[in-house]
Amino acid sequence: MDWESDKLLGDYIVIKAEENGVNVIGLTRGRDTKFHHTEKLDKGEVLLAQFTENTSAIKVRGKSRILCRHGEIISGE
Repeated sequence: MDWESDKLLGDYIVIKAEENGVNVIGLTRGRDTKFHHTEKLDKGEVLLAQFTENTSAIKVRGKSRILCRHGEIISGE
């Protein structure tokens, strides 16, 4: 993958559910922010998510560990 492709595809994040029922919601880019994708994770499940030309934000609801280039974040505490 070349530099231009990396720039277009964006960063990845890793979300590991620490409880059942963690919701991960992808939000659109553009004039109006809308939900475009949801996932429900059970305890121990891991999701790798990516910011793209369509995804500008990712919302996590529930107790989980989120890993990204900025470090580790614990949600739901």
